[in-house]
Amino acid sequence: MSERWKPNVTVAALIDKVVDGEQRFLLVEEHTVDGLRLNNPAGHLNPGETLLQGVSREVLEETGCVFVPTQLVGVYLSRVYRQASGEDITYLRFAFAGTASSPQPGWVLDDGVVRTLWMTPAEIRASVHRHRNPLLLRGIEDHLAGKRYPLDMLTVDPSVFAPQIKA
Repeated sequence: MSERWKPNVTVAALIDKVVDGEQRFLLVEEHTVDGLRLNNPAGHLNPGETLLQGVSREVLEETGCVFVPTQLVGVYLSRVYRQASGEDITYLRFAFAGTASSPQPGWVLDDGVVRTLWMTPAEIRASVHRHRNPLLLRGIEDHLAGKRYPLDMLTVDPSVFAPQIKA
């Protein structure tokens, strides 16, 4: 029997603010197998957590900011193939807009994250060669285009997240 295929579920945050009259987005610069890359605060969904819990956790780990998702910007399917290693990975990414606090004092960024930075859309477009994933820019463009969906379109089956009772 062959192994069942499963996409990697990831969550990403699209956090923006106006600085000196220009809209900027919060990104992280992180070490990857391809070198230093830029990404939205993002990562894999952990077992037992909802999408909203996952994105809030990832933002905190990677930036030290408390993130409150307010809207879904988009759901994206992508595939990464690395010829050198033969890796062929499919990602199902849920990107959320929301609000974020200032970084928590003394917060230590997640392993691999070098720094956080606020970039304008023009700077993000000009740095495509440094993006970890093409979905970074796609999510930003969708956010700028006003794509937003209510969070209540996401349904969580409470029985899946209820504590397990052992017999």
